Amino acid sequence: MAGAKAVVVDASAAVKWFVEEKDSGAAARLLDDYVEGRIDIHSTQQLPFEVLNALRYNPELGLEKLRTAARALEVLGIALHPLEGEYADRTLTNAVNHGVTVYDSGYLTLGEELGLPVYTADEKLIRKVGSKTLLHISGYRVDG
Repeated sequence: MAGAKAVVVDASAAVKWFVEEKDSGAAARLLDDYVEGRIDIHSTQQLPFEVLNALRYNPELGLEKLRTAARALEVLGIALHPLEGEYADRTLTNAVNHGVTVYDSGYLTLGEELGLPVYTADEKLIRKVGSKTLLHISGYRVDG
């Protein structure tokens, strides 16, 4: 999808691709835009683990739905970035400086490193970090 607009997606937004909850419609629009080639999606290598863990604790989902979600995450081919080098160092620095988890800092830092917006459903994270990089998934638009 060379030339497509790109975004970073965190697990709190990606979970909404698989369960119907508040702001699932906006998350579905983002995913549709990716599938249709209008945007590229980047994330951390941790994304599949976090999404599947959140889904695992949803009482409405059984093992087969978890397996289906795991296969879907694999087939989507989202660009997953490993925690290494300067990116790892900046992730740890951001985690300590903002008082957030290394997981959350990974998404924030990836967005900063790539110069991309980071879509999240984590309102507390947005308030805590106060970064222009973090955007709530409810405000997703392909043009901004």
